[in-house]
Amino acid sequence: MKLKKYPIDRIKRPFAKLMQEEKSGALVLGVSIIIAFILANSPIHEQYHQFFEHEFGFYFDGSPYLEYSISEWINDGLMAIFFFVVGLELKREIVAGELSNVRKAMLPIAAAIGGMLVPAAIYLALNPTGEVHSGWGIPMATDIALALGVLYLLGNRVPLAIKVFLTALAIVDDLGAVLVIAFFYTSNISFLNLAIGFAFLLMMFIGNRMGVRSIIYYALIGIVGVWTAFILSGIHATIAAVLAAFMIPANVRIKETIYISRIKKHLFRFKNTDPDDLIPTLTNKQLHILERVSLDTKKAIPPLQRLEHAMTPFVNFIILPIFALANAGVTVFNIEIDKLFSTNVAIGVGLGLLVGKVVGIVGFSWLAVKLNIASFPKLMTLKSLTGLALLASIGFTMSLFITQLAFTHEEFKTQAKIGIFIASIIGGLLGYFILNKQFKKTI
Repeated sequence: MKLKKYPIDRIKRPFAKLMQEEKSGALVLGVSIIIAFILANSPIHEQYHQFFEHEFGFYFDGSPYLEYSISEWINDGLMAIFFFVVGLELKREIVAGELSNVRKAMLPIAAAIGGMLVPAAIYLALNPTGEVHSGWGIPMATDIALALGVLYLLGNRVPLAIKVFLTALAIVDDLGAVLVIAFFYTSNISFLNLAIGFAFLLMMFIGNRMGVRSIIYYALIGIVGVWTAFILSGIHATIAAVLAAFMIPANVRIKETIYISRIKKHLFRFKNTDPDDLIPTLTNKQLHILERVSLDTKKAIPPLQRLEHAMTPFVNFIILPIFALANAGVTVFNIEIDKLFSTNVAIGVGLGLLVGKVVGIVGFSWLAVKLNIASFPKLMTLKSLTGLALLASIGFTMSLFITQLAFTHEEFKTQAKIGIFIASIIGGLLGYFILNKQFKKTI
């Protein structure tokens, strides 16, 4: 018997399908980048930049609290949600994913380490002193959404093991970026607020150990407690988000076999309590059975995965596009070439991403295999690894984020963004063509 379809179903179906596609998030992010670039180079470019400088906050007894610009709210507030999802992905991979098996994890870990160290070394070699020196973290980052988006454009031709490798590499890369932000892009620490933040984290940990499964409990303590305390402490809010994510329970209350058995019993009872198929409403007994089904289903899904599943579309289709609109707008029509290359920031970032990522990822992976620390996944060759390394040179979101932390001088920020854009475009195109050619042969 077919389900009755309503007009709203026809409207919702294409949007639901779009949000389920792996490459859709990257597509929306790419469109947002283009829109930001157009706005920044249009007749309203001044209004575009000024909009993100407006400030708002909270007032109590005539005193302002958490008063930041729109740009800061996006980078410190909305992006904390992005890093929270990154933390959830990290914990899932460590608990039961590719990073849970030491042998399997060694190759993407080695690749990610090489893909961070070599780009930083190239940048530092070109920018050894001065304020520009602090930009060494910019070319270390990989944009997981765009890199995987380009890879998924190749469809099912790319073996699953190759996709999993790039995913694991990007996740380890994200962890590296978080650690870099924590240790090198944090200053003026208030230890009192930091202690308060860790006290709230302890509350989340205790709740986890006691078996608290309520998402509201973790959300309130995580946002009101951990995030607020960390941002007031001077440590970047992204660190609070990742730490809070690690406190979310990753275990199930009901094992799969028990869940299946319970659901079968519920369905049997539901079927046998139906008084008449013609009655459109449910009986009280049926409502009670459905409540039990819902409760058991929640117990069978780890809160960590429930949150990740619910928040990933919000991050991909709202937060990252907003971040792109706020940070990707570089006004290029009035840039003077001599000013663009007045320092080695653009060259350092560009070469760090495009050359450093490839040399680091391929070199460290090859070394790990030769030392028998790890082994290549099935159908992976040095050529396909080079293609993946080029995709990893797409450093857009994380690189732009670190750019905002590394520099206060707008000229240096612009130079870094130009380097990010050029390297990401070239790396994405080259990576796509190499992998497309490689896996056409394997079909």
